[in-house]
Amino acid sequence: SEPGTWNLELLELGTRNLEPSTSIPERRTPKTVLLVRINIMIMAVPSTMRELGTEATEFTLPDPYGNLVSLSDFDDAGALLVVFMCNHCPYVINIQHVLASFAREMMPKGLAMVGINSNDVDRYPEDSPERMKDEVERVGYPFPYLFDESQEIARAYDAACTPDFFLYDKDRRLVYRGQFDDSRPRNGIEPSGADLRAAVEAALEGRPVPEKQIPSIGCNIKWKPGNEPVPTLPQSVN
Repeated sequence: SEPGTWNLELLELGTRNLEPSTSIPERRTPKTVLLVRINIMIMAVPSTMRELGTEATEFTLPDPYGNLVSLSDFDDAGALLVVFMCNHCPYVINIQHVLASFAREMMPKGLAMVGINSNDVDRYPEDSPERMKDEVERVGYPFPYLFDESQEIARAYDAACTPDFFLYDKDRRLVYRGQFDDSRPRNGIEPSGADLRAAVEAALEGRPVPEKQIPSIGCNIKWKPGNEPVPTLPQSVN
């Protein structure tokens, strides 16, 4: 771009995640643009890497059509995948169609899936239940997409980002909390779900899931004031 002008190419991804009150000046020095790029990169946060073996937390949440869905509804499934997600995050948008296809492939094999949106919709109305309904119909998610208005379930699961994946075995013990695959917005890698697929197939077949897992990364969950969890460092993934 022209020297001294705002580099919109660098900001195309990042500005979607800025606070609504954030204004973007028309001109800045190249040094300032670099600092803004660094700040945008920092806004992506990793999974907390919850301890493997942790039991799935009970929940009862509504979908955007008014139906209540509970953890116990999936008791007969061979494995359960809980995905914290939302509508507007570029990291979710990057994989959404492949995630829907992944679900259509794996659910008939015994995997139960549920998506949970815990974002503060007062500040991010694009994640409202009405817009969630639009996403279900547009993308074709075959699994329930639930709204965690109080954010209590996100806190109970130690969810940190969107998307954040939690895979539980038939006994509802955590066996995988990691990335979908190596793809990221604009990194040139096509989404495949390779990492999650390997974990799901192992869980459904009763095989151990490797404990070396790469954290998911994405937009931070948009916490309501006062709901922000105390920051902790991710556990080792030796």
